[in-house]
Amino acid sequence: MFRKRFLSLIAFIALLLIATDCGIKKDSNEYDVVVYGGTSAGISAAIQTSRMGKSVLLIEPTRRLGGLTTGGLGATDIGNKQAIGGISREFYQNIKKHYNDPANWKWQNPDDYNQNRNDPNNDAMWTFEPSVALEVYLKMIEPENINIVYGERLDRQNGVKKNGTEITEIVMESGSRFRGKMFIDASYEGDLMAAAGVSYVVGRESNSQYGETLNGVQANKTSLTLRGTVSRNAYNHNFIDGVDPYITKGDPSSGLLPFIEKDPPSADGTGDSRIQAYCYRMTLTDHPDNRIPFTKPEDYNELEYELLFRNYEAAKGPIEEMYSYGDPLVPWINSKMPNRKTDTNNQKGFSTDFIGQNYDYPEASYEEREEIAQRHLKYQQGLMWTLAYHPRIPQKVRDVVSQWGMCRDEFPENNGWTDQLYIREARRMISDYVMNQKHCEGYEIAEDPVGLGAYGMDSHHIQRYVDSNGFVQNEGNVEAPVFGPYPVSYRSVIPKKSECSNLLVPVCLSATHIAYGSIRMEPVFMILGQSAATAACMAIDKKTVIQELEYQELKSQLLKDKQILAPVQ
Repeated sequence: MFRKRFLSLIAFIALLLIATDCGIKKDSNEYDVVVYGGTSAGISAAIQTSRMGKSVLLIEPTRRLGGLTTGGLGATDIGNKQAIGGISREFYQNIKKHYNDPANWKWQNPDDYNQNRNDPNNDAMWTFEPSVALEVYLKMIEPENINIVYGERLDRQNGVKKNGTEITEIVMESGSRFRGKMFIDASYEGDLMAAAGVSYVVGRESNSQYGETLNGVQANKTSLTLRGTVSRNAYNHNFIDGVDPYITKGDPSSGLLPFIEKDPPSADGTGDSRIQAYCYRMTLTDHPDNRIPFTKPEDYNELEYELLFRNYEAAKGPIEEMYSYGDPLVPWINSKMPNRKTDTNNQKGFSTDFIGQNYDYPEASYEEREEIAQRHLKYQQGLMWTLAYHPRIPQKVRDVVSQWGMCRDEFPENNGWTDQLYIREARRMISDYVMNQKHCEGYEIAEDPVGLGAYGMDSHHIQRYVDSNGFVQNEGNVEAPVFGPYPVSYRSVIPKKSECSNLLVPVCLSATHIAYGSIRMEPVFMILGQSAATAACMAIDKKTVIQELEYQELKSQLLKDKQILAPVQ
């Protein structure tokens, strides 16, 4: 086992050296396709470009490829797994091949691992450790002709050079310049798209704008979809009744506790510029030989967790009965990953989501984004220490949480914590075709699909406020079903022709807030990344702009490459 891990590390280092020192052509910085962002979508796009015989550069601003897929999001949200094809499915098939090897189970007997997301009769596996995801991606990249640059960030002010509507060159903060025939923005933030002058939106549209019911403010306990099914909104992931919001209980003059908005939400369905909360997906373990106990941050502020204390203290009966869903004792989802690890995510009223503290992130400078990310990290580290050891936390909760900790063999450079902030949404492009709730529910069908969405319409909470009864509540959660797998339009991943003619945007695509909540899944990003690269390569061959590429020809190539473009009957 150690030998395999060591060899994988050596392979990674070798790949990094090749990418940074030798991979870039010595006599040229020009490529057929330049991909900005080494996310799951970016990797898929780069692989597809290579397979279509085109030169490709993959630029990753950090030192780690894979975005959230290698950053802790190992509990893959999909909806209908039959909607996943192409390189995306290939990745999950390779995950299964990895775990079929008994040597890759160091901390657990594979027969003891049971995860309802996985079907032993399926050709793929949908749960995995972050380190394994990275290893699988690197193995998929290795045989391809992909040039990789790490640690280079776009100059967002002056870094996009255009000739009319065509991007000719992008410039990094370092001064490095890369030319391309086609460009793909695979970042979570949409930085290249924005710098190229492409229209976009940040926040929630009003319901009236696109004829939706689940967009805008969603403070009601429940809402109805267009088909009349119930969406459990403010009902879930909220405080129990009776949690006082003021520093001194019952005294508004004492001021609000941290992170509570001073003004109540606008009317339901009203649009705003707020975005759903971010957090860090945590890879935890309860294995004593691999566990790093939670530690108290140096700048710990107990007042930031007062609402957590009060939520437990407001319980009218046993704390096990506070909520009707999830783990009865802890405010999180611990999704089991192989080797006695987890993918831990937000759940209930006060959890890992740092509600309302990310509004500035999409448009913030790199330095400001880092400050926001570090603030999220300190909040979450403080939360975990509080749940494990603070005397105001019920003993039953402390007994459970203190058994967990970060993993020694994941993200060792950061004491077990990932550097990848969970950017659930940032900018979203506005193209000639905007995916919306009607598409998710089957009332409108995109006639030019480049992939399928299948997960429910989902949004995490967006703001924390004082309700009409004088108690604290969260707002913004939406949990509603889709009608079934639905097509995602090619026009939703390409800008308006008048704005940019050689850029594709598979991550920050053209979709409303609520539709994006369904589409924004890592497997779908991989699918759209592959489709974007296919279109880019074909447009090069046809000597045309991406908006004028013949869709039927694109469709034929996508199907040839095992993309799934229509729901399986």
